Order: sequence, then structure tokens, then C-alpha cells
Amino acid sequence: MNIMRVLSRIGWAGVLAGALGGWGEGEEKQSPRTMNVDLGEGVTLELVWIEPGRFVRGSPLREVGRKEDETPHGVILSQGFWLGRHEITQAEWVQVMGDNPAFFEGSNRPVESVSWEDAQLFIQKLNERAGGGFRLPTEAEWEYACRAGMTNAMGRDLSTLAWYRETSEGATRPVGEKGPNAWGLMDMLGNVAEWCQDWYGPYPRGTVHDPTGPASGHRRVVRGGSWLSDERQCRAAARQAEFPDTRENSIGFRVARDPEAGRF
Repeated sequence: MNIMRVLSRIGWAGVLAGALGGWGEGEEKQSPRTMNVDLGEGVTLELVWIEPGRFVRGSPLREVGRKEDETPHGVILSQGFWLGRHEITQAEWVQVMGDNPAFFEGSNRPVESVSWEDAQLFIQKLNERAGGGFRLPTEAEWEYACRAGMTNAMGRDLSTLAWYRETSEGATRPVGEKGPNAWGLMDMLGNVAEWCQDWYGPYPRGTVHDPTGPASGHRRVVRGGSWLSDERQCRAAARQAEFPDTRENSIGFRVARDPEAGRF
């Protein structure tokens, strides 16, 4: 029987529980540790520890708004990592870079109008200042952290989690005003979309370990949707791709940090 017909008959949850051995909601866990990085002048970058684990990346066939590039497949992340509790704010950017490129000004609003290349320069300077190990999250790490053990599109009612077209009133908002996900991360959906490290490309087939995306490409992955996105663009599986020099007032980023840079 055609696999697509099987999926529609027995349901996505059944496929996850059976064929993938209970991946998904059974992996839910709490992130008990945080790290505060002092950037000076009262500005602190807060990171949350994300445990290693496994999940299904992509979306089921009947998820509203899904696109063809969201083919579901298993992902195993063998190492934990640190991830910013929220997107990099303008205060954090200014403290590291000395200027403010944002269109929607506000020290606690996310920085935006920064390219992937700009984010790399920020990370370089942050590593020089704060001891190293900072980087952009991979696309797999981003979706794993966004889902926080959940298998549905948004985790819960989007209006409780995100600033998006229907709630944002046409602008970014200060970070952390909406509720956190199950692992304590804020603004994973909406507010500003977020650069990831990966080149954009089709997903691999079958289960993959610690994927980092294609070896080369033309556009970089952007995730999470933004203040001007509709609900369909603010799904955990939704993918976006932009050229690395793109600067939009709907795109920012959050940082990850390697585990060895923050020993417990």
C-alpha cells in the first residue's frame, strides 16, 4: 500500500509511536540549567541548556500550511548545547558591535535588519569578548529546541507564544513578553525570524545524526516566522531561505554555544 495512504489512515501520531519508537512527545524534558554571560554595562546574555535527544524534523502531510520541503525524518542530536533564551536584543548587539542597525528601535526589542554575514561578525566579536564557543544554531538544533518535545505545529495556541501578523500591530516587540515553550525558550516563533547556520537544501532521507545541512549553497536557512508572518509561517517545521547578505526588518537571530564552552 502507498505510504501516503497509510499515513492518512492510521494517523501521524500512530506512525510516530510505532515506526519511530515513540519519538516526539515522549522525549519532552525540562532544561534545568542556565548560563548568564556578562556583556558589560548591565547587559546580560542568558542561555538555556538543551539536552541531547532525538525528534522528527519536518511536518505531517495534513499539517495546515506545510510545504514540500518539510519531508519528515528522524534526527538524533548526540550532544547538548546552549541556546539563547530569546533573540539577540538591540542592547546586546550595541554592547558588542557599538552601533544599532534596527528599524524598530528599542533596547529590549530584537535586533533586526542584520544579514547572516552580520550575525557571523557579531559572533566573532562575542567570542573574542566572552571566551568562545558561540555560533548560530544548526537548523536541526533550532527545530528541536523550538518543539521542546512537542509534535504538533506550534506547541499550543500561537497567540500565547508569538508576536505575528494578527497580534504584533505591525512591529517587533520587546523579547520575553510572550510565554516560554516547555524548555524555557522565548520568541522561538514570531517577533523576528532567525538565521540558522545551514545552507538551505532538501532534507536527507532516513534518520540522520547531528545534521549540519548541505556543504554549499546559495541561500541560508531562516526559521520561526516574524511579526509580519501569518500562522502558517509560524510553525515549528516552516522553512525559509534567504541570501546571506539579506537585511530585512523581519529577520534577526539568536546564538547557540558549544557545550565545552560552558562546563557545569
